[in-house]
Amino acid sequence: MADYGYRAINALGKEIKGSIEADNKEQARQKLVKMKLTVLSITEQSMWTKDLNIQIGGYPTPRDLSVMCRQFSSMMRAGVGIIDCLRMLQEQSENQRIKDALKNVRVSVEKGDTLAGAMRVFPKVFPPLMVNMLAAGESSGNLDIALERMAVQYERSTKTQAMVKKAMIYPIVVFLVAIVVSIVMLVVVIPNYEKMFVDLGTELPWITVMYVNLSKVLRSYWYIIVPVIGVIIVSIYYFAKTDSGKHVFGKIVLTVPVFKNLTVKSASSMMARTLGTLLGSGVSLIEATGMVADVMSNVYFKEAMLDAKEQISIGMPLSRPLEDAGIFPPMVYHMVSIGEEAGTTEEMLDRLADYYDEEVEMAVQSLMAAMEPMIIIVLAVVVGGLLAACMAPMLSMYGALETI
Repeated sequence: MADYGYRAINALGKEIKGSIEADNKEQARQKLVKMKLTVLSITEQSMWTKDLNIQIGGYPTPRDLSVMCRQFSSMMRAGVGIIDCLRMLQEQSENQRIKDALKNVRVSVEKGDTLAGAMRVFPKVFPPLMVNMLAAGESSGNLDIALERMAVQYERSTKTQAMVKKAMIYPIVVFLVAIVVSIVMLVVVIPNYEKMFVDLGTELPWITVMYVNLSKVLRSYWYIIVPVIGVIIVSIYYFAKTDSGKHVFGKIVLTVPVFKNLTVKSASSMMARTLGTLLGSGVSLIEATGMVADVMSNVYFKEAMLDAKEQISIGMPLSRPLEDAGIFPPMVYHMVSIGEEAGTTEEMLDRLADYYDEEVEMAVQSLMAAMEPMIIIVLAVVVGGLLAACMAPMLSMYGALETI
């Protein structure tokens, strides 16, 4: 997706500026129209023209949003009015972007705009999923319930993300340490060993010669190697953002057994939790399925939900396209089917989400357990090879001295 800067008129007749992500200019225009904005101009932003909009604190995390929703819901249930709630939330918020956005939302609500309509102007602070749920809550008179459900949604999302990050931090740190150790050995230690043993007239073993040559290449052509590695990393990064890249990497994580289990269970949990939350807030099944597609990180699950939306629009039950997708576990579409037959789809989705939340935790633990021996093997190969290159000449020299 690209960033597009825009100038537009909001529902209150005020000119606003901002940026929005979209695949093309027309899609950006459609998104702005859905936000009830009258578009004046849209221009694609490059890295040189992109709005920096530097503020204290980054964009809100799911944790920030869960706290805000929880506080908002509690105050509303205590009988506090929406405007007073917004004022207190603005004062309490530690995130500057949320604080500034809530100030503008409060002003808009005071002028007669709806809460969801006022929040829709700030898509990078208040996600579309949250705005649509609040709109459904306002229309049904259950705004406090919608806020409570969003708080639970973001709390579970935060917990799942934290578990996945925890599983990834250890191997990443070990990998970086291995790289640093290897570079130090090749640039500093190996050259000194080479000089010492050449002065002694000792013939170097093959493994030492191999690392010595690698060290020479690294020291002589580092100014070429470093930029090439940088270009490769940047190319992979941007390729991963393209449609082809999303399909390639999405396929990889669904093919490699060690990642597939976690990916499928995480996606199942996200789908069930989000869909159940939307349905419970009064959003229609077709609209909710489209929103779920937007929050799925793996492109294959995103496409499965978009296909499900199309199938539902022509009268198919949700369980049918979920089964036809071939990527959801049987338990998902079987429980959804039972819920559809009994008229308890929302309840079944909530149970599915709870079940797969526990499964994700177990999958993370299994992933960490499986990666530990792999990491040990990699370290043994990398560090062991470097140590062998350093020790082999010494052992050869001692052997030569014993034969004298």
